[in-house]
Order: sequence, then structure tokens, then C-alpha cells
Amino acid sequence: MESYDFAVIGGGSAGYAAAATASRLGLKTVVVEGGKDVGGLCILRGCMPSKALLSSAHRAALVREAGEFGIHARLEGIDGVQIQSRKRALVEDFASYRRGQLESGRFTFLRGKARFKNDRELEVFSPDAHARSLTAKTFLIATGSHIEPAPIQGLKETGYLDSDAWLECDEVPQSIIVLGGGAIALEAATFYSNLGCKVTILQRSSRVLKESDPDVSAAVENGLQKRGVVVRTGVQILSIQRSGALKTVYFEQQNQRHQVDAEEILYALGRSPSTEPLGITGIGIALSNGRVFTHSTQQSSIPHIFAAGDVCGPLEVVHIAIQQGEIAARNAHRLLNSPDAELESIDYRLKLSAVFSEPSVATVGMSESEAAQKDIPFLSASYPFSDHGRSMVDGHLDGFVKLIVHARSREILGGAVVGPQAAELIQEIVVAMAFRSTAGSLSRIPHYHPTLSEIWTYPAEDLSEPA
Repeated sequence: MESYDFAVIGGGSAGYAAAATASRLGLKTVVVEGGKDVGGLCILRGCMPSKALLSSAHRAALVREAGEFGIHARLEGIDGVQIQSRKRALVEDFASYRRGQLESGRFTFLRGKARFKNDRELEVFSPDAHARSLTAKTFLIATGSHIEPAPIQGLKETGYLDSDAWLECDEVPQSIIVLGGGAIALEAATFYSNLGCKVTILQRSSRVLKESDPDVSAAVENGLQKRGVVVRTGVQILSIQRSGALKTVYFEQQNQRHQVDAEEILYALGRSPSTEPLGITGIGIALSNGRVFTHSTQQSSIPHIFAAGDVCGPLEVVHIAIQQGEIAARNAHRLLNSPDAELESIDYRLKLSAVFSEPSVATVGMSESEAAQKDIPFLSASYPFSDHGRSMVDGHLDGFVKLIVHARSREILGGAVVGPQAAELIQEIVVAMAFRSTAGSLSRIPHYHPTLSEIWTYPAEDLSEPA
């Protein structure tokens, strides 16, 4: 039976990052990947394919809006097959690179589904059902997440696209109902809307992006509605059925019954951690709300078994999954070589998220709601894109930027962008927060004019230390 220092279950972003780190540290490492394809969620069914599709749809929107800028252009049609062909070529390029990394020989790479026999031994079932066992001194669970549809009456019988299937669909319907108001839902709604599809969003919570501050959610909703997307929040979905060529969703909103029809339905109500096939509860690994419970060291309730990525959360974003995986590998190395050494902890102070909808959204650090919940004295200031020179020139008038600072020290605690290039603009605040910058320090940094980034100087000046 083969024995390893570090066994990684899952070859996605978190798993590969952990394996590469462990290998560099000299640990004998194995990666077990049980998916049909190799690459992980981000490459195969998440970040990269969705952004490739959004890039195509964005160009369609630019053609439609060209008249405002004095350009006579006409959108003559949408070629869904070509859009998908371009996306698939890009995804295969990314995936083949990841396969090459996993098969580079720096560590052992096995294809098959893993299951714990005990807390030191794995049984791996290859695609041909052949089983082999291996042991390891430390483990990392990085099995990601999967789609688990809610029990909505008529959903399965009527048929629908899920957050994987829409990424593979060659046909663009004339109308679509999007169930959900999170990142996947808003990006899909933007894709279809930009291609000229009539889009209706049905969100169970009182607002989209429910974890964000209310002003962020409101600005996103307003921007989507300006682009023709119908947003219905605070709804309870009652049932779904087919009505001829259309699909009908019956729902309740403010104690009134409604219905909406469309050619297609997209289910985007979230994903669930992939823990069930591993047999982890049988060896005593604790779960929290279905996820593997982890300490800040990425250790599970069994100290030599770590977890990273969607399977443990708390944030389902790739850069954090990678960070978690790398920390787990370094801590596994410490555990094996210096048992008494202090282990590394992850710091979510710079937690960063982005949604590539239109308008796009990005946040870093604390929201106002989080600061209030933690009884941290704070101040905030915002500035709208509708009054900013460069965004006015570019025709991007929706949204705003916001800074949140500690009321006494004026250190920047968080930031938010709703508007153009949000994911790029937020990086300036990430860097400022990494260096513990105050609003006053940020306000004194030169910004070229006219640029989108200089918009940060306005809330920074408002929040600068009193003279």
C-alpha cells in the first residue's frame, strides 16, 4: 500500500494550489481527482466559461448602444454556436494547462473517487471501478460543490437550465426566468439581457445580493431594471408548469399570487458542498450547515485532516480557495516537521468579491452592516459615477463607490463599487487596506485625470482626518 505525507482529494484550484505548495516544501504528495473532467469548478463550470460568455454578450450591448456615441451600427444577429465555440476553446486551453500542472510529476496524480476507510486511509475507485488503497499522514478535502435543486413543485417535470447547463447552451431563448439573486443569477441575467433576451429575476430574499449593504443591492437592481431586466424580490415560488411552448412560474409576492411566462427557466439558487461520497461523517469529521467545519488554520475537527474551497467555505471565491489550500499545505508541513510550532491562520480582513453583471459589483473588507453587527464605530462616504468626469464621458452613469473607515483612526475597513470596471477599481482599496491605509493617506495619492480610479479621491477626502 502506497503511503504519503499529504493526500489531496480534489484537483481544482484549491487542491492544485495545496499540492504544489506541499510538493515545494518536500512533502510526498498525492492528488486524487474523481470528476469526469479535470480542471475544477472555476475553469470548467464557473469563472472562466461564464466570463467568456459575458464577453461576447458585452459586445452585443456595445453595438446596441453605439448610436448614443454617433456610431451607426446594427446588430444583425446572435450566433450562439460561435459564442459557445469560442468559450469551449478557451476553457479547453485553461483546462489543458491545469491537466499539465497536475500531471507534471511533482506529485502523484490519480483519477478516481476517494472515500475514507478511516482517518489515515483512503480507498480510491478508478473510472473502471478498480479499487486501490493509500495511506497518508495528513489530508486535504477540496472536493468543491455541486448543484442540488430545491424541491419546487413542477421544476423537474417542466425542465430547466441550471448554473452548469446555461454555460453549455447553444440556443438563446427569447425570454428567460432566472430563479435567484446571487452572483450566478445576476451574471446569467446580464448575459441573456445583453443578447436581447427578455429576462425576469425572481429572488426569494427582499433584495438581490442579500449579503451586501442595502445601497449596493438597490443600485444593482436599479441598473438592471434600466437595462430592461424585470427584478421581483421577496417572492415565494409556488409551482412551475409548462404552458404550451412556454414555461410558467407561479409565485407569491406581498400576499398576492402572480405568474410569469418564458421560453426557459434558469435555476441559480446556489450550490451545495460535495461531502457525501467521502464518508467523512463516518470517521468523525464535523459538519456545519452541510460544510466541513474548519478552524482558521483550515484544520477540520480531526487536526491532521484539512479542508479548503467550497466544501468548507465560508466564501465561495477562487482566490480564497487557493489561499486556504496553500495555508493548509504549509500547516500540514508544520504539523509533520515541527509539531509544537504555531500554525498559520487565514485572515479574512481583505475578503474580496466581485460580480460581473451590468452594472458590475465588487466589495472588499467590511460592509456597513458587518461593522454595525460587530459594534465597530465607523463612518462611510460614497460618490456617484453620474457625477464623475470619466464615467460620464464613457456613458457609465449607474452606481457609486463607497469607503468605510474606522470612526476614530480613519483606517479603511472596507469598500464597495457598483458600476463600470468594479472588479478592477476595487483592487486599489485592497492594496490600501493591505497597508492599513487611512482615508487621508489615500486621498493624497495622485490619480491621473481623467480616469475612473480618481473617483476614490472624493469619498477619501470626505473621510480624511479632521484638520
